[in-house]
Amino acid sequence: MTDTPLLLAGDFATPSAADWEVEVLKVLNRRRPEGTELTVEQAMARLRTTTADGLRIEPLYTESDIPLGHPGVMPFTRGTMTKTSPATGWDVRQLHEDPDAAYTKAQILADLERGATSVWLRLGSDAIAPSDLAAVLDEVDPNLAPISVSSVEDQVAAAKALADYLAAKGAHHAAGSFGLDALGAAARTGAAADLGPQAEWVAKALAEFPGVRALTVDALPYDDAGAGDIDQLAFAIATGVAYLRDLEAAGISPEKAFGQFAFRVSANTDQFTTIARLRALRRLWARVGEVSGVPANARGAVQHAVTSWRMITRDDPWVNLLRGTIATFAAAVGGAEIVTTLPFDTAWGLPNEVSRRLARNTQLVAAEESNIGRVADPAGGSWYVEQLTDQLANKAWATFVEIEAAGGMAAALSSGLVADKIAGVSTERAKRLSTRKLPLTGVSMFPKADEEPVKAKPRPAAPARAGLPAHRDAEVFEALRDRAAAAPSKPEVFLACLGARRDFGGRETFTAALLGVGGIVTPSSEGGTPEEIAAKASAAGAKFVILCSSAKIYADQAVPVARALKAAGVGTVYIAGRKKETGAADVDDVIDGEVFDGMDVVAFLGEAMDRMGVAK
Repeated sequence: MTDTPLLLAGDFATPSAADWEVEVLKVLNRRRPEGTELTVEQAMARLRTTTADGLRIEPLYTESDIPLGHPGVMPFTRGTMTKTSPATGWDVRQLHEDPDAAYTKAQILADLERGATSVWLRLGSDAIAPSDLAAVLDEVDPNLAPISVSSVEDQVAAAKALADYLAAKGAHHAAGSFGLDALGAAARTGAAADLGPQAEWVAKALAEFPGVRALTVDALPYDDAGAGDIDQLAFAIATGVAYLRDLEAAGISPEKAFGQFAFRVSANTDQFTTIARLRALRRLWARVGEVSGVPANARGAVQHAVTSWRMITRDDPWVNLLRGTIATFAAAVGGAEIVTTLPFDTAWGLPNEVSRRLARNTQLVAAEESNIGRVADPAGGSWYVEQLTDQLANKAWATFVEIEAAGGMAAALSSGLVADKIAGVSTERAKRLSTRKLPLTGVSMFPKADEEPVKAKPRPAAPARAGLPAHRDAEVFEALRDRAAAAPSKPEVFLACLGARRDFGGRETFTAALLGVGGIVTPSSEGGTPEEIAAKASAAGAKFVILCSSAKIYADQAVPVARALKAAGVGTVYIAGRKKETGAADVDDVIDGEVFDGMDVVAFLGEAMDRMGVAK
């Protein structure tokens, strides 16, 4: 033992930002010709990224003057409470929506017995019937397990069913949520928002069920429709303000109303923006409470984070376990008081016992083995997270002000302002998905050709709704796979691999994987003369051929092979890489297109199927 403290990296000088910039320039300018070197500004521009909704991500963050603050106090950025025990830091809430009352009852009990701490019931014609609520909760003690309900079709009926159940159980001090959210329902259905019943239910909760929150500000309809982090945050704050105004007009003060809100927010695989968004929401809602005269200790926003439905994929669904784990981690680190992890087979239908258990255990492992919940705001103090939180809060507040200027959230929904904002972000995200700048593992990258479909109970048909359309990110790729699967025989693109494996191996692997995204199989040839390659392609019945090799081999063989293929009756010839690698002036006469990293994969695969005559 020694009394001398251990100084990690203590023998090294502390580098400055300028020192780091020098090293960056060395790397980026290593192969650039003299006189064309990048400046520091140009280098930073290359390393800087921007999200689909305009958040700027710097390559390096340093200390800023943003005050760190403390958990449990204004502005609540770091959490609504301080950690006072090593117990699990959040409420593990499982979603139930299977209309089979007996099955749902059994699953609720299984969840609660094995780690879940509360219950979320979705009620409606395509979910649990309100009349079945008491039956599915028959053996649940609401004083031990909070009950929350939600509905798109009839929120009042859902709230009444829960209130009647709690009254029958004598559980007037139980916790939970009645789930009233008129603007959220309007976003789903396209109907005009009816805020009328909400004040009545807030009054009822205050008088009869003080542990139950009457209102839910649900941001999930916007996430499902494609909204970005900035807009989701702004829509949530604008919705909350609209409800505060409505309640105040009904004689319920902001001080009393504030405790009746719960925010339901999405958590996705972009863990840092999720963490920052949850932190920013608390800051903004605290500011609303401040200007509304709410006491400082009552301004914290309770958040129920749900792993994003939009990020879930149908194909290679086991990867959803990883997505759910990352999103759950982000929700917990972001300080969500309640977390719901959607089962990995959600896109296939209603979950079974195995997928429910995996979803539940994702949270339990994070909470009880990884101990995430034992630390208050573990991301607090990170220069990146603090500045990202600040950027999100500022941009969302500007959008909130724009919505207020347009007449508030109800007017923004009915006028199309909300839809327009979502469309702008969705369009940019679609470009990034199509070019795989925003990759989907198992779907747009590394597809599994021989995967077995997941067996799941089909969901009941939902009523037709005219609200914001919901789309999963993977749907455009899944449609391509479905198109290929519906063909009488699997569509094929022949890969003509030129030279030796050391020449074509990399591009052959890249091209075969890219075509696999659309469910297209890839017979191939290796080496040979132009005539031999053309004969093999013709024998395979190829209509579409892609040349695969290196620039050196392309310069000698690409154009002669392409001519031979065309002479043999092949309709379309592409090159893996760039046409200019052939060095031929007449390359456009015989090579019809290029396959390369960063191309629009969706457009290419759709066109390839068109050329091969695959029905849409």
